[in-house]
Amino acid sequence: MTYLITGGARSGKSSYAEALALNLGKDEVLYIATLEPSDKEMQTRIARHKSRRPERWRTVETKFDLVKELEECKENIVLIDCLSGFVTNLVLQHEHSGEDVVITKTLEAVEDLARMLEATSKTIIMVTNEVGYSVVPEYSLGRWFRDALGLANQRVAKVADAVVIVVVGIPQVLKGRFPNVE
Repeated sequence: MTYLITGGARSGKSSYAEALALNLGKDEVLYIATLEPSDKEMQTRIARHKSRRPERWRTVETKFDLVKELEECKENIVLIDCLSGFVTNLVLQHEHSGEDVVITKTLEAVEDLARMLEATSKTIIMVTNEVGYSVVPEYSLGRWFRDALGLANQRVAKVADAVVIVVVGIPQVLKGRFPNVE
């Protein structure tokens, strides 16, 4: 079962995903973090996320090896926070190669992820950002990221069993069914 949870900045999507993981997995959850603490502000954000989740959850940090981590994990419930960070890493890895390479390489990696999601018997809870509602980024790299993430979100949503968008802390189901969580 794959759950995709999307929403804007500070919408409550990560908190909702954590509550869902706790409801489904209790103590047996693998938390996969995809963002690197690039500056002090990001370190603070990451620390805030860590403080919210149970200490007994195992945490793995990865920039690029998301599929490998999913294939090798022992836990049956996996929370990935987030697809947006994974796409960020891919975009930055290829940024000097131009837009076509950025989009192509990102979508190749997301396609590998989508195939893995379709094949797994694990329950995957994946968080992602909805960036399509904001203004057009001023710089090309920002536009490439927005486009790559929008396409990645579409691909993962297609294979997900359930998709929810969290708006002002309120989950709105777009596809499938979600358990009731507080």
